[in-house]
Amino acid sequence: MNTSPSANEASPDVYEVLLSNDHVNIIEMKLAPAKIDNWHRHPPESVYFIKGGKLRIHLPDGESISKDVPDGGVMWHEEWTHRVENVGDTTVHAIIVEDKRGEIHDAR
Repeated sequence: MNTSPSANEASPDVYEVLLSNDHVNIIEMKLAPAKIDNWHRHPPESVYFIKGGKLRIHLPDGESISKDVPDGGVMWHEEWTHRVENVGDTTVHAIIVEDKRGEIHDAR
């Protein structure tokens, strides 16, 4: 069971829930230059980058992924835990749609 907090619980200064229902969470992310968010999890997610930038995604196994995300870029990812670092010089702005139907629910 994944016990990491959701993105908006872990870093409320970066992630804001715009809509939450039985099917999806829609979350706005604004990550300033040189900022790194806290460890968090996402169920399966689709992300639209309004304003892209240079990101480093840190994974629990110590590995990291560097991404140069273009404005208007999109991505999909299965459930995962990570933290995101903005290594560029512009604020990255994205809309995240989390699929709650694909989420592994715990017994809370």
